[in-house]
Amino acid sequence: MQRSPTATLTAMEVQIQNPQTRILPDFLQTVNLKYVKLGYHYLMTHLFTIFLIPLMTLILVQAPRLSPDDIHGLWLQLQYNMVTLMVCLSFSVFGTTVYFMTRPKPVYLLDFACYRPPSHLKAPFDKFMTRSRLMGYFNESSLEFQRKILERSGLGEETYLPEAMHCIPPCPSMVAAREEAQQVMFGSLDILFKNTNLNPKDIGILVVNCSLFNPTPSLSAMIVNKYKLRGNIKSYNLGGMGCSAGVIAINLAKDMLQVHRKTYAVVVSTENITQNWYFGNEKPMLIPNCLFRVGGAAVVLSNKGGDKRRAKYKLLHVVRTHCGADEKAFRCVYQEQDRTEKTGVTLSKDLMAIAGGALKANITTLGPLVLPISEQLFFFFTLVAKKLFSAKMKPYIPDFKLAFNHFCIHAGGRGVIDELEKNLQLLPLHLEASRMTLHRFGNTSSSSIWYELAYTESKGRMKKGNRVWQIAFGSGFKCNSSVWEAMRDVKPSANSPWEDCIDKYPIKIMA
Repeated sequence: MQRSPTATLTAMEVQIQNPQTRILPDFLQTVNLKYVKLGYHYLMTHLFTIFLIPLMTLILVQAPRLSPDDIHGLWLQLQYNMVTLMVCLSFSVFGTTVYFMTRPKPVYLLDFACYRPPSHLKAPFDKFMTRSRLMGYFNESSLEFQRKILERSGLGEETYLPEAMHCIPPCPSMVAAREEAQQVMFGSLDILFKNTNLNPKDIGILVVNCSLFNPTPSLSAMIVNKYKLRGNIKSYNLGGMGCSAGVIAINLAKDMLQVHRKTYAVVVSTENITQNWYFGNEKPMLIPNCLFRVGGAAVVLSNKGGDKRRAKYKLLHVVRTHCGADEKAFRCVYQEQDRTEKTGVTLSKDLMAIAGGALKANITTLGPLVLPISEQLFFFFTLVAKKLFSAKMKPYIPDFKLAFNHFCIHAGGRGVIDELEKNLQLLPLHLEASRMTLHRFGNTSSSSIWYELAYTESKGRMKKGNRVWQIAFGSGFKCNSSVWEAMRDVKPSANSPWEDCIDKYPIKIMA
């Protein structure tokens, strides 16, 4: 059954709310509550220290009052309990040894590189619409629909489309798709190897993710062939996992680095547009044409202790949530053929609601790992009051701004970013990297979170100890998170995708 074009378009539109004027007493009340909550947070964070200081003071005051006889008596008691002491010491040594042998090995991110296509592949709106009209596949209603989506999408005039889509007529062949994949993957890997001085022969693990293009030999085999990687490399090729596959690839590489000692893992995240352009008139299937653009990223990870000093980040957590058991969630991003047997990806009108549910499930698992104890207790007491006493109160949304300094939210579309800003109660500054990435590069699928991290670095905002939350959504339906900690004040690497344009950002995006 054909889905409602109006409903689909509404899901992509941005809800702009006019700022409400607040009177002075309301403002003062808000400020007071803010500082009360901040004081509570500091109290719970330093609760152990607050109780420890009086205890240490008491010990220091009482210690000089002990007589020599008291100290001699304590020594005799210690001698009589020597066996017990040795047993406890042995258990302590054994437990410590087991802990250090079984704890996960730290995984460090040495560097990453994002691909920036050549200027002749830019697709400003006028050129996009002219090419769409000249293709001859779209009726007037579809052309008007694409124009509206472009205007409201949050994309700018400098995003990129592959070579095949600039041709009239388009030539989406297997050869052209391979050329797009090679340009993106090899382009980002060349920068990565140059910036890190890493010898390709030293790579022990390779993970490539591309959702819609899976040729034979695989994309990972193309990389092995290009850079003559060693014969015993552990290579993986992930397909059909949508825009969240970049985090999945990082998770797989992390697990492999727990098994294979002292090696490097390279993760390549990309998507292929050439063979996945939709040439029909079903409006839910036209949206990807307007949003997805050329892009890719390559990341190098290490489990070598000696790399700690030169690493940019340390991987703290990866949390994956899969909602595929629910039929609506499973079909909300669905590749299929329309009535004229043209293949495309349908975006359901339920997409935003399903993404919200997946986000809720993901942060329920992530929260206890990253939130300060003050927020966890606040959430727990609110939940108890609501369940046991049937208190009429809204569910408490934890303040993730207390856990993270930077947010890299998948630039899937303007509506997705706005929805997360509202649900997580974030500030415009926290969404700046996502919005500017969407504007400059469009939806580059699984690699968008790396363009956002590169933006934060280029702005000089990444300081030692800062925590970064990367969060991505993908077909299936999945919501995946990765958490990184900066090992130093991070500067942008050479050949950053923002190198020649960072000074003009952020820019105001028109509603």
